Amino acid sequence: MRARRWRIWSAAITAAALLPAAGCTGDKDGPPVTASSPPPAVSTEDRLVFAMGQIRILDPALSPDAESLRITRQVLETLLQPEPGAAVAGPGLAETFSVDGTGTVWTFHLRQGVKFHDGADLDAAAVCANFQRWHRFPAALQVGDISAAWQMVFGGFAKNASSRLGASLFKSCTARDPATAEIALTRASSRFPAAFTLPAFAISSPKALREKAADKPVAGSRYPAYGNSPVGTGPYRFVSWDKPGRKVELEAFEGYHGAAAKVKHLVFQTVEAGLRKQALLDGKIDGYDLVAFADRKPLAEQGFHVLTRPAFNTLYLGINQSGNPALAKPEVRQAIAYAVDRQRLVAEVFPEGAKLALNFQPELLPGYNPGVEAYPHDPAKAKELLAAAGYGSGLRLRFHYPRNVTRPYLPDPKKIFELLAADLRAAGIEVDGVEQRWTPDYLNTVSKGNAHDLHLYGVTGNYGEAYDFMGQLFAKPNAEFGFTDAELFAQLKAVDGTGDPARRRPLYEQLNARLLELLPAVPLAHGPDALVLDKNLIGITPSPLTDEDFAVALFT
Repeated sequence: MRARRWRIWSAAITAAALLPAAGCTGDKDGPPVTASSPPPAVSTEDRLVFAMGQIRILDPALSPDAESLRITRQVLETLLQPEPGAAVAGPGLAETFSVDGTGTVWTFHLRQGVKFHDGADLDAAAVCANFQRWHRFPAALQVGDISAAWQMVFGGFAKNASSRLGASLFKSCTARDPATAEIALTRASSRFPAAFTLPAFAISSPKALREKAADKPVAGSRYPAYGNSPVGTGPYRFVSWDKPGRKVELEAFEGYHGAAAKVKHLVFQTVEAGLRKQALLDGKIDGYDLVAFADRKPLAEQGFHVLTRPAFNTLYLGINQSGNPALAKPEVRQAIAYAVDRQRLVAEVFPEGAKLALNFQPELLPGYNPGVEAYPHDPAKAKELLAAAGYGSGLRLRFHYPRNVTRPYLPDPKKIFELLAADLRAAGIEVDGVEQRWTPDYLNTVSKGNAHDLHLYGVTGNYGEAYDFMGQLFAKPNAEFGFTDAELFAQLKAVDGTGDPARRRPLYEQLNARLLELLPAVPLAHGPDALVLDKNLIGITPSPLTDEDFAVALFT
């Protein structure tokens, strides 16, 4: 996960995997996670228990963590929905959608007959009430990581509480008729339509928002009362949140507009990461996320369903051009790209489902370009390029890598460093390895200054748009890479301002080719994570966006 404020959902996922005694950061609204917590409820064929990290808040508009959003995805729905097992936006509460010629006005034609769990009808006025609520958040809901999703996508608010917030991308929401909502933006943006799939923009019952004072934090809390009991249109309705027991219970909603949930009771239970495997083996839970790499094959061999998500991240070898002057030469960066054996890296370090990275975006997103310069492993070519650049011998580089951290894109930092360092040495580049603690040392070193020559880092997407990958990394001068390319920055600005997704696709393809010519970094691999389900539980499709639909789960 990159150290930027808009990287919100992946943060909680990785924390759950890393901390044996916590799923995410503690909060005064819930008890701390401890090893002495009560055991989870035993499941039955009519009761599915899924283990997860700490539950933070159940208003998705205010939730910065994937664990809480996993729950709200079952209760509330968005205008658009990622297609199963993919990241591309498709119909959700809106059956059809379109954008005008300026790329600034999005029109949504809503499904008919949809009811909120409190009996109210879904209509365009309800959709607009939600968007207007987010746009008008008071100062108390604009601080810290609260409303981080809105700030990531739309920027500012109707009335900004901080000068660091700029003008909002949101202009208005209009109910053209009960079935047609029109959302206008202040400018065209690459964020759409994909950003409309974000769980933070799920539609709540306006009646429930009013009755539970959804915009007024409870005394002594960061959050309003609505965050304890959300009301949406999803296949499951909220039943209870047992905070001492760290458990949320949902029940199938009989008035759901789509196919009824196959399992009536759905329970999300906080269980420490190190205890989940045994809880599954003991039959106390029916599944859990972020299965350790070493556990995937053994669990599969025992008959459990290990579901590998399509990888939605990119590991890269960062190259800092502002430190060692040799790295400012394109021939040297090309030599580095030819020197590393990416295929061996994927085969020896990553689990099944990992892929060699040719672009900085995953191939499942529009704009992926398989025709870029592939830089196959070629030590001889690397030596030739080094000699042409005047570094036939004597080039020495500092190679920073982190310790005590794992990510789906970085499963074993030390082994990855050792393999790449050996490749570089074989091509004639001497390497001095510098191992650092992930935070704050490593993150500080590779994000600023000139101390780093080479480093390992990765990017994970928030939603299904290529710009979310490329823009995070290369949209402006970045001390991580130490280079300035006005033409590239202009290309990225142009694609970000293109409202029509079809017109963006060839622009992304050109950008991917350009990035592999410039080589500010070398894309290495796309690493998947995985969830595991009980032997008798089927039906769930793993999602690159952790958007698994539990309503289709079935015990056999």
